[in-house]
Amino acid sequence: MARITPAIELRESELDHLTPAERIDRQSRAILAHRPALTDRVIAVSQALAGDEATLPARLIELVRLRIAYWNQCRSCMSVRYLPDEVSEQLVCSLEHPQDADELSAAEKAALRFADLMATDHLAIDDGVYDDLRRHFSEGEILELGMNCAQYVGYGRLTATWALHEHLHERYRAEQETPHTPWGEGALR
Repeated sequence: MARITPAIELRESELDHLTPAERIDRQSRAILAHRPALTDRVIAVSQALAGDEATLPARLIELVRLRIAYWNQCRSCMSVRYLPDEVSEQLVCSLEHPQDADELSAAEKAALRFADLMATDHLAIDDGVYDDLRRHFSEGEILELGMNCAQYVGYGRLTATWALHEHLHERYRAEQETPHTPWGEGALR
């Protein structure tokens, strides 16, 4: 059960037929409905970062999202695959050690390093990190990457506290001593 009561009642029968991504979206929007004007603005920013205005590859952003979900321990975010045709489970598994992954490009590794630091030690992002990003991205793309990371770190941590994981695969519902991961054994819903 979510820790914040949704402003819009959701019946299980309305959620059963949804994909995990649709279900989490519906549950989040039902909670955000407590503040509709703010919700509209949050959704507008999210859509701008993911829509036609986005310049970064969707695959890159999905990898960054999943890596930050790990640091946030947002079980719902870790369980969802928005681009299963572009980001295979094998590729997701490479996120365990992204700097060693042959499947990832140098640009993706640079972006993931930045995402890791945004999620764990943002003040360690120095000139060297930005210089590395500039080898692969324009200034506007670096800004866009940073905006995506800021959204995933902040909003992901908030939604992780809502505990919207009761419907997820058992591997994400269970309490455990080690961190949950988006990679490794276990089927996803």
